[in-house]
Amino acid sequence: MASETTLAGKPGGHVIIDELSVLEAMKAGLVEVGDETYMRDPRGALAPIAIVKAQHQLEDETVRKVMFFAEELSAQVARFKGHTFEDLNALQSMLEQQYGARAGGAKGNVTFRSYDDSLRIEVKIADQIAFGAELQSAKKLVDECLVEWGADSRPEIRALVNRVFSVEKEGQINRGELFSLLAMEIEDERWQRAMDAIRDSIRVVGQKAYLRFRKRRPDGSWTTVTIDLASA
Repeated sequence: MASETTLAGKPGGHVIIDELSVLEAMKAGLVEVGDETYMRDPRGALAPIAIVKAQHQLEDETVRKVMFFAEELSAQVARFKGHTFEDLNALQSMLEQQYGARAGGAKGNVTFRSYDDSLRIEVKIADQIAFGAELQSAKKLVDECLVEWGADSRPEIRALVNRVFSVEKEGQINRGELFSLLAMEIEDERWQRAMDAIRDSIRVVGQKAYLRFRKRRPDGSWTTVTIDLASA
């Protein structure tokens, strides 16, 4: 019988993964042609395994093994998220039927608590924002201001402007810095028009729900139950 390994699943359960599946994933980089074994290089060419350095073979196996578990965990998290929203939505529906009112405040933000208030699940609904073509007009006006002000402009303003209009990967604007720019009090008429253009460029293109899990420590402070790999 094949041995098994587990990944933590929903409370009270596990996802079982047999080690044969793990081994198959680790060996997925090998290509058998007749009696010979090859590995495919980045260009797609087949390299005889005899000429592939041992450390490169080990690295390939390790990456494939870790990626196998990463994909399993990703699927688990997706299932957990779906089950969680199903459970919370069912609770909200029950409250609607019982009281004729939806739990939570505006935009669906709501906190669910255990009876002793030692555990909390927070649901936050956030607007998804995009920026229209007005943003380019705003940049031109801001540049005009900085050129005219010359040495009189504060270095921190120039640095902030550079960060705001430095387009990040996938064309995403640095939103946090942009809203910091809007908060600056500058009376120049062109600057004000630039800020109006930025405000007019903001488009709400959708909403996204976020979950936050918190529990109270014995000392009364709160800690977050981390699911995000970067914060774990």
